[in-house]
Amino acid sequence: MAGKCAMRGACGGKSSWSPQLPCPYDGPPVEPESDEFRSLITSVCGPQYANIPVCCTVEQVETLQSNFQQAESIISSCPACRNNFREFYCSFTCSADQHSFIDVTATQKTSTGQTAVKSLDFHVGETLGKGFYDSCKDVKFSATNGYAMDLIGGGAKNYTSFLQYMGDERPGLGSPFQINYPTSSHNKPLDYAPRGCADNELSSRCACVDCPTVCTVLPYQPPPGSGPSCHVGGMTCLSLVLIVFYAVATFSFFSGYSFLSWRRRKNRKYERMALSAESSSSGTGPSRGLVGASSLAFARDGEDSSGVSSMRNLGRTQSLFDPIDVLQPRHYRLNTVIRRFFYRLGIFCASYPLVTLALASTFISLLNLGWTRFSVETDPVRLWVAPTSETKLQKEYFDRHFGPFYRTEQMFISSAAPADSGSRTEPVLSWEHLKWWMKIEEEIRALRSSPHGYGLEDVCFKPAGPGGACVVQSISAWFGYDLDDYDLDTWQDQVVSCANTPSDCLPDYGQPLGPQYVLGSVPDTSSRRRWLDAEAMVVTYVVSDSLNATERARAEEWERSLRVYLTDVQMWAPEESGLHVAWSTGVSLEEEISQSTNTDYKIVVLSYLVMFFYISVTLGNGSTSPQEGGLMKLAWKWTQGLSSTNPATADASPRWIPAISRRIFVDSKFVLGLFGVFLVVVSVSTSVGLFSFLGVKTTLIIAEVIPFLALAVGVDNVFILVHELHRQNSLHGPNAIVSSIGRTSQTMSPTRADESIDEEERARSLLSPEERVARTLAKMGPSILLSSVTETVAFGLGALVPMPAVRNFALYAAGSVLLGAIFQVTVFISVLTLDLRREEASRVDCFPCIKIPSRITLPPDTPATPKVGALTVFMRRYFAPFILRDSVKAVIIAAFTGLFVSSIISIQHIELGLDQRLALPSSSYLIPYFDAVDRYLDIGPPVYFVSTDHQVSSRAGQQHLCGRFTTCDDFSVANTLEGERKRKESSFIAEPAAGWLDDFFQWLDPRIETCCRVRKANPSVFCTARESDRLCRPCFEGREPEWNITLAGMPEGEEFMWYLGQWLKSPTDENCPLGGKASYGSALAISDDKSEVQASHFRTFHTPLKTQSDFINAFAAANRIAEDISRRTGTTVFPYSLFYVFFEQYGHIISITQEILGLGLASVLLVTSLLLGSWRTGTIVTIVVALTVVNVMGVMGVWGISLNAISLVNLVISLGIAVEFCSHIARAFMNAGSGPGLPADHPEGKKERNDRVWAALGDIGPSVLSGITFTKLIGISVLALTRSKLLEIYYFRMWLSLIVAGALHGLVLLPVVLSLTGGPGFTEVDDDEQEWMSSAIRRHDQEYALVVSHIPTTLAPLAETLFHKTCRPFRTDSDLGDSD
Repeated sequence: MAGKCAMRGACGGKSSWSPQLPCPYDGPPVEPESDEFRSLITSVCGPQYANIPVCCTVEQVETLQSNFQQAESIISSCPACRNNFREFYCSFTCSADQHSFIDVTATQKTSTGQTAVKSLDFHVGETLGKGFYDSCKDVKFSATNGYAMDLIGGGAKNYTSFLQYMGDERPGLGSPFQINYPTSSHNKPLDYAPRGCADNELSSRCACVDCPTVCTVLPYQPPPGSGPSCHVGGMTCLSLVLIVFYAVATFSFFSGYSFLSWRRRKNRKYERMALSAESSSSGTGPSRGLVGASSLAFARDGEDSSGVSSMRNLGRTQSLFDPIDVLQPRHYRLNTVIRRFFYRLGIFCASYPLVTLALASTFISLLNLGWTRFSVETDPVRLWVAPTSETKLQKEYFDRHFGPFYRTEQMFISSAAPADSGSRTEPVLSWEHLKWWMKIEEEIRALRSSPHGYGLEDVCFKPAGPGGACVVQSISAWFGYDLDDYDLDTWQDQVVSCANTPSDCLPDYGQPLGPQYVLGSVPDTSSRRRWLDAEAMVVTYVVSDSLNATERARAEEWERSLRVYLTDVQMWAPEESGLHVAWSTGVSLEEEISQSTNTDYKIVVLSYLVMFFYISVTLGNGSTSPQEGGLMKLAWKWTQGLSSTNPATADASPRWIPAISRRIFVDSKFVLGLFGVFLVVVSVSTSVGLFSFLGVKTTLIIAEVIPFLALAVGVDNVFILVHELHRQNSLHGPNAIVSSIGRTSQTMSPTRADESIDEEERARSLLSPEERVARTLAKMGPSILLSSVTETVAFGLGALVPMPAVRNFALYAAGSVLLGAIFQVTVFISVLTLDLRREEASRVDCFPCIKIPSRITLPPDTPATPKVGALTVFMRRYFAPFILRDSVKAVIIAAFTGLFVSSIISIQHIELGLDQRLALPSSSYLIPYFDAVDRYLDIGPPVYFVSTDHQVSSRAGQQHLCGRFTTCDDFSVANTLEGERKRKESSFIAEPAAGWLDDFFQWLDPRIETCCRVRKANPSVFCTARESDRLCRPCFEGREPEWNITLAGMPEGEEFMWYLGQWLKSPTDENCPLGGKASYGSALAISDDKSEVQASHFRTFHTPLKTQSDFINAFAAANRIAEDISRRTGTTVFPYSLFYVFFEQYGHIISITQEILGLGLASVLLVTSLLLGSWRTGTIVTIVVALTVVNVMGVMGVWGISLNAISLVNLVISLGIAVEFCSHIARAFMNAGSGPGLPADHPEGKKERNDRVWAALGDIGPSVLSGITFTKLIGISVLALTRSKLLEIYYFRMWLSLIVAGALHGLVLLPVVLSLTGGPGFTEVDDDEQEWMSSAIRRHDQEYALVVSHIPTTLAPLAETLFHKTCRPFRTDSDLGDSD
């Protein structure tokens, strides 16, 4: 049956420059008129049209050929898509059966007066339509990191949308008339089986990049966080096991404890009945008190304790005559050496204070000369990335070979009006908004910087070279940066058209601008996206960056001018246009962080000033006599006097001016406290000078944190020294003559309670100020040494971490702590002596030139007791006895175990990262900008996969890189990246990679006649775009073997480099979108002699990254991909993106945390065990310190504190402060008693350890509580006022957590554990013990009989022998080193 046409021939266009329109023709097809026509139609549509009649003319075939050339550069990489495209339109134009599937529905008059087709219906069968679409849907267009479907099909998601887009009347790749594709059934639609991209025919088969079905499947890679894990409901198995174990253990423990308590009460009742019967028959027998328990509590504060056995009344005589104590004396030689050293050091510094101060000043001055080399490191890369970091080295490699990454000036323009409903804002696109923003862009282009007058043209990135256009990614580019050719009725069509086909709206810099770059938060429907309903316009100015300081300074100067301009725009935009502008420039982040630091600095300084004032006032608060009180007590009495309504004092009127004792001005320690704080500052300053001289740069973290740490450690030492000197004055100072001596003798020697003190003993009890200060240092120096050495070693080990910020912090912290301790045991001791002399000379604290005469006082009716502060009374009378109860111990152990379990559970929820918004002031304009990035930006940051050692001029090297040719390696760079793109949830890659090698070889395709051309007369000369086709021919025309998709015949060696050089100079334009100048001009690094490609990169984009975990996972995924490619191809490939260098730390920050904390705890164990002389006690201290750090980390999980370099530094601080809380208590525990201590399994061991814990808490607890806890809590409370989220989260929250956790563990848990399993103590003759011992030896003859009278008759001979053996070895020399 003969065919029939529906249209044939050309009848003119709508205008003289419009495309030709076909004529309606209801007749038979016509045989080609000439051999030229036959040859033309065969070359364009295939040999099947060579010998059949057709429904087209020569003019139509020539137009068809021209249109094919436009699509050729886009789809030629996939033969199936290319050939289906040609066959489809050849059938539409020339098929002899045209009338059976085409119905002309409307006609129109052309400019020549002829009748032409206006619209028609094209009936296409599903098999053809779906197959045609499937063959083209995955074809990539590398130059735009997009798809060919975006250009030829408007990003269609199915074949009907694809056909409808091609049929819409539109210039360019669209139709010159309307073609409709009805979906209703038709008698004979055009329907045949099209080519498939996976067909084995060479004319059909496509490469893996364009046809997923032919790809080798990559090994399965689970998405981050989806690996094998054990969960029960929403709880991890570890959490469940811990909870169950804790519940069972706690229940079992308390059940067992209750049962044992019941048995104990029952046994006691039976024993009381038996003892009552025995005493009634045999009288009172001997009884024994606490074995090894000295009467420290009774002797030091004069307080009686209920529940203490009668043996306690023997005072220190008991420990002399207890057989267990004296038969098992324990001494620690290292302890004796250390005490002797500190005693002699104290004697020297106290005796020669001016010499000490002069030597220290010289030492400090020399080290502070290092400030001349002081510098602050502000470069984030050099701060957070190790010098040997692989990512840092890769960044430097990228910068050297391809240039630094661009600087971006980005703006988000959104509607300021609230949305009607939901969380979406009003659509931003409107005619008025476009006109307003176009005016802003004109002003930005005209903006000039000050003082050099640089403009955008001077600093922008120009991909086409210095004479090219700037890259400005804005919706205005779709309008040619000018709205004069558009109006209220046409602008919407232009937006939709350009969004669907970016290649039809090329900006002046020649690269297609996809809608994802200029429109934000676009609603997506099932069929297509609603571009006009976008919530934001995204505008990006790309500015060139450079390693050259001068060029960078030029860009920064223009950016600062832009910042000033946009600040004004942001202020008046809502009122003027109803729009909100969020923006950022290349200099914004650094400037805003610097501004935040300046704001934080004020808060930090205020915090330190409050702590300074508290320390200065608190040190002297308890140093006056009990009758007079200190400044705090005076203020309290004055407040009571003002508000008193006591009837007993009704006759006395309120006193507005309080009665101030003259001794308050003398006993005040304000200057001493201020000097102690000054020493802390000096230690920090000296540490900075030392390490600055050594070339270690400081950081903002060091400036804010190190003073806090040094103050926490140093102030505690100051409090300990001052409080111990206070005790020494009570025992051996001038006031001891009338108050303490009588009591001391009375309590220490009960046998002389009713005798008067002779003058010789009175004189021997008085010690010089130097001696008292030396004894103070001898007593507390070892404790200071223990804490300082432990912290210095722990911090010093942190220097092993390669991260510069952490390493420098560790060095500065170790130096500050060590120098602070040295100054406190030398310089502060000298000043302490001078202050003691001033006080005993009755000179005013702040004005030592003023001397107040002593008041004449009468002896009190009752002997005075040594002055005891309120904290000491609280610790000894209430706190220590309470926590040492057996039932309370059980509750404490259970509570802290529960705290540990909950912390472990919470630690599992700690996230990694540091949101950069936290580092900004709360009022920063960058916060809305980062919020807009998260909300509106629909594309992630670019990522480059860099190949460094591929021999791309060889066939093997080409096969490792390419992806669009059949002989490319299955796991080549291009194929692997395409395979990873298909699993975005694992790879975080969203766009097809820009493969330069594939586009280069496509550029050589002779079927694309407008790309690579050479002179016909001289093929060694390339043709320019302006040269006539008569003079030029395609480069590979007539080549043997001809160009094909197998890589056979592709250039190699010198020929490859010759063609490559021309490709990189070819412009990227409408005539040849495959030109490499704009798209790939910076993608290759070629050697100076142009003989080889040293490196090249493949550009793609990440998926939108919204959270810190997204960035971390994207970095990890990119590195995994690069490692896979390197392993499979045997070459070196690495990924690079701008943010990688900042997120590399999170790849190993967990291991760094474990390493630094593990090394710190190991050093704590080693040093504490060595200096305490007990591995058991050292282990306990280390465990408590570890629990403190674990609890702080548990709070991080609950309080939303992420793990990063800042929180890691704070964890190191928590370790140091936990050591400070624990070390003093532990040492006091080890040296609290005069006995040797008892093993844990000894029947009396628990009572002996309880006594030592009680004494340790009474002696050291108040200093630790006031020196660290209260000081830091007061300082931290000021940080609550900050407006900086960084200070609030990483300083206020973490420091508050570590202070509370440190205090609870050091003052509650540690004493309880020591009382249960603490190591045995050491015999240490204290100063007051030595004084009594000296007197006891002299009074031996008079006291011996009386002492023995208190001993049962059966033990009298043994007591006599033990008395001689115990007392005689002690000397009366006041040198503690000799007495020890």
